[in-house]
Amino acid sequence: MKVPMLDLSEQYQELKSEVLAALDEVMSSSRFILGDHVKKLETDVATYSNVKHGIGCGNGSDAIHIALQAAGVGPGDEVITTPFTFFATGGAVARAGAKPVYVDIDPVTFNIDPSKIEAAITPNTKAIIPVHLYGQMADMDPIVEIAKKHNLVIVEDAAQAIGAKYKGKSVGELGTAATYSFFPTKNLGAYGDGGMIVTNDDELAEKMSVIRVHGSKPKYYHHVLGYNSRLDELQAAVLNVKFPHLDKWSTLRREKAETYTRLLNEALGEKVVTPVEVEGNYHVFHQYTIRVPQRDELQKYLNEQGVQTMVYYPLPLHVQPVFKDLGYKEGDFPESEKAANEAISLPMFPELKQEQQEYVVSKIVEFFKK
Repeated sequence: MKVPMLDLSEQYQELKSEVLAALDEVMSSSRFILGDHVKKLETDVATYSNVKHGIGCGNGSDAIHIALQAAGVGPGDEVITTPFTFFATGGAVARAGAKPVYVDIDPVTFNIDPSKIEAAITPNTKAIIPVHLYGQMADMDPIVEIAKKHNLVIVEDAAQAIGAKYKGKSVGELGTAATYSFFPTKNLGAYGDGGMIVTNDDELAEKMSVIRVHGSKPKYYHHVLGYNSRLDELQAAVLNVKFPHLDKWSTLRREKAETYTRLLNEALGEKVVTPVEVEGNYHVFHQYTIRVPQRDELQKYLNEQGVQTMVYYPLPLHVQPVFKDLGYKEGDFPESEKAANEAISLPMFPELKQEQQEYVVSKIVEFFKK
């Protein structure tokens, strides 16, 4: 049996007629940039996030950068975030001219450890970026409290967490702004790049809308240095077809996660650390990530057995070559480094079949027997 990490073909077949009709509508209208499809998606995603504004942009990386720039983050500022995340989180901080300041993660959730944030605050700290990794929101209450105490901006990196909740609150409700990615592999994925920022802040929303179009308002009159980062109509049309299915897909992901956890715990017990959904959280399982000390050997074995897996992420940001000038070294963030050596994500998508999951788990069991 071959089990892919992700298979979007069944989803496409289910939605094919709607998708093609939506794309034809855009092609026939000949309006490809910031049209009605983008406006609809912005409105719907903002409403879904329980906030007032959605600002579509080119991708999830730009979404973070635009949110930081609109919030006034720039040269000389520091932004606290986690080193155990995709490069875009730290990269957006650096592109804004600010300095990424890393703090370690909670080993249970893989998310930023709020108890370590305050010690990293300096007079130059301007913002905090909690990353809602793998589909579960970070512990936001203490982060919000720290931000209020020190007058800091919170930009939630929710690239992997659309639909997740924390104590009944949606992504975007607790921070100054939140950012989504619509990369094709995401829970709500386009057929190319795309992103969005959501916020309740009227002034911030206006600034972000201007920044994404070269900083111009009205057209050809530039008051800030923006850049070209717009969500196009074709991607928005695809996302509008997919969006009504998101909650159903999240439910299916949660069911797949429950199956994995049951099968793994029954067969292997403590040999494998399965994901934990923290009480009060609603985890949307963008990834189903386990921890095993023999991660690399397990990945090699599963690949030989036809099971595709991924490692998110093998090298934390504080030891990435591009950030060497920040002065961090191996050993500075032991939990992040341990996670980078142990975490492995198993196949996860709404259409994943139980027999495929049973096959994956049987091969993990085989590995441990060997």
